[in-house]
Amino acid sequence: MERSMRLASRLSIKILAGCALFGASAFAQLPDGPGKAETERICSQCHELARSISLRQDHAGWQATTDKMVTLGAKGTDQEFQTVVNYLSAHYPADEVPRINVNKARAIDLEAGLTLRRSQAAAIIEYRTRNGPFKSIEDLEKVPGIDVARIEAKKDRLTFQ
Repeated sequence: MERSMRLASRLSIKILAGCALFGASAFAQLPDGPGKAETERICSQCHELARSISLRQDHAGWQATTDKMVTLGAKGTDQEFQTVVNYLSAHYPADEVPRINVNKARAIDLEAGLTLRRSQAAAIIEYRTRNGPFKSIEDLEKVPGIDVARIEAKKDRLTFQ
């Protein structure tokens, strides 16, 4: 009996803690700024506000999300939607994509970060081991069997330190 009461007490504490965490996220507080009121009003028409702000996107991403919400029935004026996009872009921007140091990266990092096949990432590591560090993107593109177009498409993410 005493054991079951202790278990019930622990369970009650866990449930209360869970409700407190849920309650905090369900009533998300937006930072002050132009567009806060519009964002609260429009984004909470269909779902909880925390869901809206859980995304981190650039301006184009927020525009696409807002356009989708309009097609799903969100109500507001064009001016209000643009204000929401500007507010969300300013306060919930996309996370910066990490850079890849080609001379230190593991095969899995090259594979994931450059969307290469496993064999291509392994070829980069092998070439680097045999020939020494890469000094430029042109050096990297000398690796046999590498998808040069993929490398070129993500060259802004690469470092050669």
